[in-house]
Amino acid sequence: ADVAYLRSVLPSTTEDAFFDYLATLDASEVTVSAVPEGSVIFARVPFLQVKGPLLVVQLLETTLLCLVNYASLVATNAARFRLLAGPDMKLMEIGLRRAQGPDGALSASKYSYIGGFDCTSNILAGKLYGIPVRGTIAHSFIMSFTSLEEVRPRELSPLAGGEPVDLPGLAERWLQRVCELLQTPPEKANQGELAAFVSYAVTFPRDFQGLLDTYCVRRSGLPNFCAVALALHQLGYRAIGVRLDSGDLAQQSKEIRRVLRACGAHFQVPWFETIPIAVSNDISEQSLEEFSREGSEIDVIGVGTNLVTCPLQPSLGCVYKLVEVNGSPCLKLTEDEEKMTIPGTKTIYRLYDAAGHPFMDLMALEEEPSPSVGQELAVHILGRLGETSKVIPTTVEPLHRMYFRDGQVCEPLPSLPEVRSHAQASLNLLSPAHRRLHQPQPYPVAVTERLHGLLTELRQASQ
Repeated sequence: ADVAYLRSVLPSTTEDAFFDYLATLDASEVTVSAVPEGSVIFARVPFLQVKGPLLVVQLLETTLLCLVNYASLVATNAARFRLLAGPDMKLMEIGLRRAQGPDGALSASKYSYIGGFDCTSNILAGKLYGIPVRGTIAHSFIMSFTSLEEVRPRELSPLAGGEPVDLPGLAERWLQRVCELLQTPPEKANQGELAAFVSYAVTFPRDFQGLLDTYCVRRSGLPNFCAVALALHQLGYRAIGVRLDSGDLAQQSKEIRRVLRACGAHFQVPWFETIPIAVSNDISEQSLEEFSREGSEIDVIGVGTNLVTCPLQPSLGCVYKLVEVNGSPCLKLTEDEEKMTIPGTKTIYRLYDAAGHPFMDLMALEEEPSPSVGQELAVHILGRLGETSKVIPTTVEPLHRMYFRDGQVCEPLPSLPEVRSHAQASLNLLSPAHRRLHQPQPYPVAVTERLHGLLTELRQASQ
């Protein structure tokens, strides 16, 4: 069917032998080596090397670039959020509604998880990939209630057993006590919001959480949540969190924490002051920096648009270039050194210093011996190819592993949690100077003396 379609769109002068050849294509002569999934890769370092018949590897170009570009982009963007948030903050991917279609959304959920996010709101991603799924109560659910009379069912049995209790009535009594403590009028608390919280709590008493900003956080959302949470506590249950979706999130989180502590102390409920506070609402890298600077009380951050659409860099410029044909190295020459290819089949090494941090990636011709630990090595750093630098690695790590040979996968592929774990370990190995997001120290990528000689020779031959 594919060959028939190509016949219909290619020029009528295309030879039949070409279509006959396409019908026989297979991957038995293709080999692919690559860095392991989740590895940190720097600009100009080849992370995928494909060998095989020219026509076959040319056909693979668009597919491979499609598979790795967006994946690497989103995982990198997620890693930046993780670095800014720190290791203890919970990060939730919530970009499904803003992603570039269902396929883009599903990919974003998967690669955000690799980059360091803890969970996703995308249930399909949870089903397909085993990513932890999380969500919260919706504004529309809260707004659909107008009074406690609408709550059905109304009764909830205590966790330890016993007679069912009328939860709406219990919550109303607790609301009076909470409002008295907070010195806010009970009549200002929206009854529809209280009904929504009670209805949710009856259904999910072990997973009750409140979205506080449908109406007024201070006068309605927070008192209503505390009332229902304390009613649940009286029956042996614990609320699991609150969420904010508008306003000054850092400042509001501090005010909410103060109220939760006050209720916990006054009503002798110690766990109350540790209820997690989640925030969302167009969260960006700048938002995370502001939260840190202002000393917020935020525990969970939901990131959507600025994660899955990557507005700081909407596309990643990975390229797929020919470097050798029939054993002869080839070079794409350009006046812009950054766009010039590095010729020949290469082996890539990561060099580490005595502190265990990678300090340089080194490209060598495939037939060259591996750099030796503790021995001085002459290299040429990209961007300063005219200079010779001397380095002494403490550890030498070959980056590429063979994954596909003779048409078969030859290396066990890691699970998604293993890829995620490897990604975080790779990031943690970087020195702070290279890992910081603002004005990082450039990470050097270099070539060996022999590869530099080949590069110089081919450049001169092309002039």
